[in-house]
Amino acid sequence: MGTLLLVVHLMVCIFLVACILMQRSTGGALDGLGGGSGASSFLSARGTGNLLTRTTAVLATLLFVTSISLALYYRGQAKPNVSLVDKAAQEQSVPATQKAPLVPTAEK
Repeated sequence: MGTLLLVVHLMVCIFLVACILMQRSTGGALDGLGGGSGASSFLSARGTGNLLTRTTAVLATLLFVTSISLALYYRGQAKPNVSLVDKAAQEQSVPATQKAPLVPTAEK
């Protein structure tokens, strides 16, 4: 279930990016923030009737839904955090076995 949800989420992300990049840039994207005439054209029939605008809204909604679903699905499945530094310190604390020296001793 989690893998299927993750694949759907990734596909929605790819389609959303493609849909946003296909939209025509008018140059006045932030006009409405200054209180100018951009706010009145935001809700016009021309602005909301565009197929790409509606597709972007649907894909954005699907992105939020799949994101929340993935967060809820993987909520209780967290693995304990193990630091690589702590793991290396534990491996080094094991004493090494003593081996015989490889240097031959001189016989009399």
